[in-house]
Amino acid sequence: MKIAAVLLVLLIASLLVPAAAPVSQLLTIAALVAALSVLAFSFVGKAPEPAPEPAPKPVVAEAVKPVPAAIPQNHAQAEVVTLLGVFQEKGRFIDFLMEDITPYDDSQVGQVARAVHQGCKEALNEHFHIEPISPGGEGESITVPVGYAADEFRLVGNLAGEAPFAGKLVHQGWRTTSVKLPRVLKADRLPPIAPAQVEVG
Repeated sequence: MKIAAVLLVLLIASLLVPAAAPVSQLLTIAALVAALSVLAFSFVGKAPEPAPEPAPKPVVAEAVKPVPAAIPQNHAQAEVVTLLGVFQEKGRFIDFLMEDITPYDDSQVGQVARAVHQGCKEALNEHFHIEPISPGGEGESITVPVGYAADEFRLVGNLAGEAPFAGKLVHQGWRTTSVKLPRVLKADRLPPIAPAQVEVG
């Protein structure tokens, strides 16, 4: 727009010079074109400036979630082995099962079994809460209700129709309502059930 305005002023000024009389008509046309250019630019105005790019959003660092420590694959097995160690410690359970009892008579086996029973029952009550599934006594009549848990009742005999089923209790069954396994702090290998004892000297 500024160039067109300057050109317009020069063209008008040249018309005032007597020596430019032979080309006055041409200068008049050029001045008219320059005037129209100035007029057009005045309506259009300044060309719109490009919109500024949006400022980049501040990068907010996401909170790093702590990665849980990987549980070794043999951690559960180590807990089971440790539990066996409790039964061995309390009732010599593994010793009893691994011993060949065929050379002993029933009275000898019975005496050992009593000690094993007492110790293992103590270990069982320490780590499990066990209760009967059916509170009735064996041989009593029982009705298995509609919607019974299939894994808590094993129906035998002449089974026909749908529940409820009436029958005789053969075994009351057992279930545990809580388990407290021994803690295993290091499970890079399976722990021993019981250490070997060595008398030195």
